[in-house]
Amino acid sequence: MPDNSLLFITGMFVFPFVCVLLPIVAGQRCGLYTKKRTGKVNESPVGSVVAASLGLLAFMLAFTFQIVDNRYSSRKELLLNEVTTIRTAYLQSGLIPQNYKAASRNLLLEYTDIRVALIKDTSPERLDKLKMRSQTILDSLWNYSEALASKDRSSEAYSLYTASISELIEIYHKRVTFTFEYRMPVAILWVLFLVTCASMFLLGFQFGISGRRHHILAVFISVIFASVMFLILALDNPETGLIRLNQTPILTLYKELSQR
Repeated sequence: MPDNSLLFITGMFVFPFVCVLLPIVAGQRCGLYTKKRTGKVNESPVGSVVAASLGLLAFMLAFTFQIVDNRYSSRKELLLNEVTTIRTAYLQSGLIPQNYKAASRNLLLEYTDIRVALIKDTSPERLDKLKMRSQTILDSLWNYSEALASKDRSSEAYSLYTASISELIEIYHKRVTFTFEYRMPVAILWVLFLVTCASMFLLGFQFGISGRRHHILAVFISVIFASVMFLILALDNPETGLIRLNQTPILTLYKELSQR
């Protein structure tokens, strides 16, 4: 794994951890100072505010997780659709003339091989190279469709082949968009950051006015929050390879096509 990727993955846990721990520590100091200066502090209003802020934070976390989970489900659906479409295109290429048939099947096999290669290596350099080759393959397959259409636009067999290639191109661009271009809106992350800092500061303040420091509890809460955020960020950044889709369907397809 490249050094920059390792640094990014480490930051996915460390940054949320710090965003929780520091506000709690600051809140505790502020609470202890307030109690020392004013003496007895009514904890009831503070407790109500803390409960409300933590409830809002829980809602924001659930909302954020729902966004990345929907995106993960979309990627899984696209994978299954792509496997089905590749198989259909491979079969329907048998309906066209022999020279186009052989070339199409070779390209579809190579395209599937690229999908398998992405499972093993998701480095940015390798990824860009394979994306370019995938686009070249799809362009070649579409050129075959145009050539067949110019020969006989009324042929049902040619139409079936063209439709499967068109669908494969559409799925490819959707998959690239969902996997590498769509990200969680930055505004949501900023709101989550602000709500987290405010909630944890209030929680630390409540700890402080109780008259005791709760360092172990603060670290424990920070680890829990950082773990949840790490999961959310891992789902939102599939190129890190931390959370992968089950690639068995594409592997099975590649074995099937290789044996034909």
